[in-house]
Amino acid sequence: MRKQNKKILTFILGLFVFLRAITLIAAFYGTKLLKFNTASFPTADWETFMPKFNFPLIWSWANFDGFHYLTIAEKGYLFGSTQAFFPLFPILVRLGKVLIGNFLLSGLLLNHLFFAASLCVFYKLIRLDFKKKVGFWALIFLTFFPTSFFFLSLYTESLFLLLVLLSFYLWRKKRHFLAGFVGALASATRIAGIFLVPAFLYEIRKPPVTSRQSPVWKKFFYALLPSIGLLSYMFYLKSKFGDPFLFAHVQEGFGGGRQTDKLVLLYQVFWRYLKMVLTVNRTNPLYFTVWLEVGSAALFLALLVFAYFKKVRKSYLIFAILAYLLPTLTGTFSSMPRYVLGLFPGFIALALIKNKTLRFAWLATSLILLFICTIMFTRGYWVA
Repeated sequence: MRKQNKKILTFILGLFVFLRAITLIAAFYGTKLLKFNTASFPTADWETFMPKFNFPLIWSWANFDGFHYLTIAEKGYLFGSTQAFFPLFPILVRLGKVLIGNFLLSGLLLNHLFFAASLCVFYKLIRLDFKKKVGFWALIFLTFFPTSFFFLSLYTESLFLLLVLLSFYLWRKKRHFLAGFVGALASATRIAGIFLVPAFLYEIRKPPVTSRQSPVWKKFFYALLPSIGLLSYMFYLKSKFGDPFLFAHVQEGFGGGRQTDKLVLLYQVFWRYLKMVLTVNRTNPLYFTVWLEVGSAALFLALLVFAYFKKVRKSYLIFAILAYLLPTLTGTFSSMPRYVLGLFPGFIALALIKNKTLRFAWLATSLILLFICTIMFTRGYWVA
């Protein structure tokens, strides 16, 4: 058993190191290839931000949303758009700064640790239902997805994925209270964490078969615990800003065609993107982003359907489907290439594809896109 665990940990370490290496190479190559796109950022932000971190291979991992997380960690929530970002990650960055002495380095180091841990938990979760080969391939597809550089950036992807996977794993191991507690941390990191509630409720649809199991009423209570993170943040927003739904109401300020005054159905979003594909100037970097967004949305819609027929656990799919649909209700696939990183059943589905040619073709395509997307992101071009 120790030998097997050592082999798995070595494999995970190899994936982690390779991802870090390829993304650093891409970022370095990007500094030689592209001038930084300062037009994507408010001038006032970069006049105060840039002097603190003069080395591009460090500060470039905090582009776009990363700047907001740094602002929240350092100054707290201000009037404006920062309320769109949930509090747990900036709190951890602030705590890490006490030890490291730098907000940016604190966040980056934490995310490296969170991602390594999430790979370990993901493998253990998969092995509850599938053979180790599926686990290995799922880790590969997750690690080298075109936008996986976000796991090592100043974003919440690593923390959120770790908390979701750990919450499901603890629930499967019948440690229901801990699963609910970790789920509460997930919903304090991203709103999609609330979808652990219906997933856990589905898990308890059957009555206990032995007296050793928790009574149904206890499981029901534990299944509701993930809502505490979201409700706590809403209470804070109500008490400080007078609007418990401010995290949603500020979304339109980020552009991307987001609408929060009405719900937009999925087919309408696909139709909108079809028109964009036909009308956006192909020489504009936005054209690549449009394809990346609609491609990610289409791919994971297909993967989640495939996962259903491959009998991936239904509670996982409930979480993933709801987390997939929520951002599309605002009428856009903006950020979808990043959001899908948390839809872990999709990566299990990829690993269940038996055709070797198809698997390796996707892996090669994914690596190429990862290199391109990393260059664009680190040079200030919107990817997700």
